Amino acid sequence: MQKPLMIPISLPHRLILVRHGETDWNREGRLQGGQDIPLNELGRQQAAEAAGRLRELVPDFAALDFIGSPMLRARETMDILRRELVLSAGEYRVDDRLRELTFGSWEGYTWRDVRKAEREQAQLRERDKWSFVPPGGESYFMLAERVRPVLAELKRETVIVSHGGVARAVLALVGAVPPQKAALVEIWQGKLLIVSGSTADWL
Repeated sequence: MQKPLMIPISLPHRLILVRHGETDWNREGRLQGGQDIPLNELGRQQAAEAAGRLRELVPDFAALDFIGSPMLRARETMDILRRELVLSAGEYRVDDRLRELTFGSWEGYTWRDVRKAEREQAQLRERDKWSFVPPGGESYFMLAERVRPVLAELKRETVIVSHGGVARAVLALVGAVPPQKAALVEIWQGKLLIVSGSTADWL
């Protein structure tokens, strides 16, 4: 099967990515995807830690643009982050295109569950995580094409509070990581992923 092409996008401004804090489903290793799972206590602490790192990175943080996923765990993270920075609650944009990668009928299951119930499909995904489409879900390539126009519309240095899958898609879109490897990158909670040009670093 021919691999879908990934055309890199050039960002004129620095982008600061924040993955939502931990949820109980994260802790249990369950596929969340499109499910609206709230933060747990550790997740709320991680959101506050991200705020401290942002204050350290950008002293004039109030001048940044803030955009969030509409999903509960991302909105909670954004609200905590802004509260810690003493910024007005709710005064940020929400973009539906920043929703997490959807896993379709696999959501709510652990990878062990999936490998047991749908062994062949799980093996296909292991061979090509970037292009594989779960039953009723979407691939990382599909997610990247959903996120691409969001990046193209950015006008200034921006903080995006979203999800692990979205961060992986961004890394591939800017050329920081080849697509096949982007699907495997660990995306930390409570830290900042700083994208500048075609490079990305953690703080």
